[in-house]
Amino acid sequence: MKHIAIILAGGVGKRMGGAMPKQFLSLNDKPVIVYTLENFQRNENIDGIVVVCVEDWIDHLKEILDEYKISKVKWVVAGGETSHDSTRNGIFFLRDKLEDGDQVIIHDAARPILPQGAINEMLRVSHEKGNASLAIPCHETVLFTEDGLSGDKELDRSSIMRVQTPQAYNYKFIRELYEQAEKDDKHDFIYADLVAIYYGKRIYFSKGFTNNIKITRKEDIPLCKSLMKFSEEDLFNS
Repeated sequence: MKHIAIILAGGVGKRMGGAMPKQFLSLNDKPVIVYTLENFQRNENIDGIVVVCVEDWIDHLKEILDEYKISKVKWVVAGGETSHDSTRNGIFFLRDKLEDGDQVIIHDAARPILPQGAINEMLRVSHEKGNASLAIPCHETVLFTEDGLSGDKELDRSSIMRVQTPQAYNYKFIRELYEQAEKDDKHDFIYADLVAIYYGKRIYFSKGFTNNIKITRKEDIPLCKSLMKFSEEDLFNS
């Protein structure tokens, strides 16, 4: 069985501002995406990586791959107009490279903190259940809102899980769901787990961690630098 990681680097980071996509910003003198790729590079279960990249930045990405010797990146493909389309491009690109029983792992390039234990536990659950998404319980009070300005109903936080990437899937399972979404001309799903839920499938959880932050805004950079001072074990078990 093969395990192939699909790293989503197709966004331009509009909320971050600036001319450079957030996945290429420097974090302790190393591009954010390099940390992400290195997490999969050193995991013994990962057989290869495909990066779905902003088309105008593909050449820059290839220079980075050479500089940091990320040898498990076997393919680079262009991103799509939406996050869903970028994920679709990665999944469909693997049609002639994977068997139905293989596994794909989908992860955001802008989530550079990822302990090895989180990858391995996710794969364990996915092997058993057919899919797995990192998830953590919700400890905050949650209110339902219709307008984003006020709320009038409390949601039971004990029945809510906050889902993260990476997410792992049996390849046949997730490919067929994206093929159906393509037939239905659906392109507005943010993550693969939402595609599965839309088509009536159940998503299984693996152990996530609070510090699995996605770099989205400028203030996330110093936070990420601070978190990187902790050991992987401390981050995963926090």
